[in-house]
Amino acid sequence: MTGARERTRHGEQSLVVAAPADALFPLISDPERMRHLSPECSGVWVLRPRRRPGPLFVGFNRRGARRWFTICRVTTHRPPVEFSFHVSILGLPIVQWTYRLEQLGDHGTRVTETWEDLRHGPGGAVTDLLGVLLAGTTPAQRADANRSGTHTTLRRLKAQAEALMV
Repeated sequence: MTGARERTRHGEQSLVVAAPADALFPLISDPERMRHLSPECSGVWVLRPRRRPGPLFVGFNRRGARRWFTICRVTTHRPPVEFSFHVSILGLPIVQWTYRLEQLGDHGTRVTETWEDLRHGPGGAVTDLLGVLLAGTTPAQRADANRSGTHTTLRRLKAQAEALMV
């Protein structure tokens, strides 16, 4: 072992929000709202109408002075329980993001955000290199950035949703 940190390929965090799942689902399932939740997303351009299966959108991202874009496809849209999308760059898979909502009776909704690193095989080395060049993150740093971003996204979702419930 060279002392290098092993790559993390999966992460999950949950947070209870004082709002019903049917009020939360529109906040997480509208790609254009992601710029208000995610610390890396600076904008979204929807290429197909959101209501059609498998809508495609471009995610514009930033990390410090760095800017890049990704192509995203909605893979799951099951109101009000699950929303997920697949992210790629230059046709190469990067990550799958999933949001699951679990209604906790009158006590709110548990929102779980999950990410799965899809950079495997020969294309994985290319997307790892693109991650370093475009986003400035190594694979180990990407896992840390995803964990931090997930925490921020869930906190922002909670604040926005609970403000709407007042």
